[in-house]
Amino acid sequence: MRILLTNDDGINARGLHSLITELNTIAEIYVVAPRTEQSGTGHSITVFDPIKAIEANIPGIKKGWLVGGTPVDCVKLATKRLVPESIDLVVSGINHGSNLGTDVLYSGTVSAAAEGVIMGYPSIAVSLDSFDPAADFTFAAGFTGRLVREILKEGLPKTTLFNINIPFRPAEEVKGIRLTKLGTRNYDNLFDERRDPRGNIYYWLGGGVLNEEQDPDSDVYAVEHGYVSITPIHLDLTHYGLVKKFSRLSEQYLNYLLRGE
Repeated sequence: MRILLTNDDGINARGLHSLITELNTIAEIYVVAPRTEQSGTGHSITVFDPIKAIEANIPGIKKGWLVGGTPVDCVKLATKRLVPESIDLVVSGINHGSNLGTDVLYSGTVSAAAEGVIMGYPSIAVSLDSFDPAADFTFAAGFTGRLVREILKEGLPKTTLFNINIPFRPAEEVKGIRLTKLGTRNYDNLFDERRDPRGNIYYWLGGGVLNEEQDPDSDVYAVEHGYVSITPIHLDLTHYGLVKKFSRLSEQYLNYLLRGE
């Protein structure tokens, strides 16, 4: 078995290396990760600049590279050029901080897993609900290892990724696992206006998460209440209800919309 391991926190991130320690007992590990932190890059790719990949000497893996690009670049490059063997699973994480609700649209961690799905590989994204610099990833890595064993045995639909968020609390205080849907996640979006040494204005984005009432079936609610959240996500964003609604419109009305006749 072979696992491609990546992230958006960068190749030196503790979450990544905790997974290496856990997963190298399960399968051969290839690591292809960004050279620097790429949090918030979403599904961006590098198209106007060259992408540099340098071999990295990382204990416990078969081979590794640090990449001067985004998490999605890493998955594309790994599966098409760098990794010489077939991959059984793409694992992205463990992210230092949760990726809940609409975070998945901004997250480089989730986007790397989504790219794995696009490239035809079963994929998971894993995040720990803490930004504490001293956060302990032991429980999160152990849980991920147990889940990966089951995935490698039972399989995953290739059109779906698992987005996993783990509460930051002692193992004995984790209440269980919930299969969830995406919740609501909004931010203050505060832009701090500053000036550089030449007097030019620039802005620094900040602001915390807004407190909002959450659906008890959502990932946000589950993690806030001490549960590991597993959200199956597929990449088909089609609103089938509207497709069905508009398909019932008459041919005459559709022609009016098209030509004004």
